[in-house]
Amino acid sequence: MLIARSVALFVLAALFEIGGAWLVWQGVREHRGWVWIGAGVIALGVYGFVATLQPDADFGRILAAYGGVFVAGSLAWGMVADGYRPDRWDVIGALICLAGVAVIMYVPRAR
Repeated sequence: MLIARSVALFVLAALFEIGGAWLVWQGVREHRGWVWIGAGVIALGVYGFVATLQPDADFGRILAAYGGVFVAGSLAWGMVADGYRPDRWDVIGALICLAGVAVIMYVPRAR
């Protein structure tokens, strides 16, 4: 159950962080204005809060593992929001990152 909760929190964090960054990007680079930028800043703040809800209390481990989720999530976001089509190397890289997440977060450790 803890793994399912952790994965769900990583996905939720990715939605807020990547979505927030995308909103800021749209506001600045696509000239959509301050409302988009402000919504992005709020979403980025919510991401920071969501990251604290992980069952593991080790900040370094959580953020290191989240980096892999961010990589894969960013490619997925680009596909959905911007029509980006990753090539095989993007996909392989994202899978390697997700494998790293699994090792960092979910391999049993001696306590």
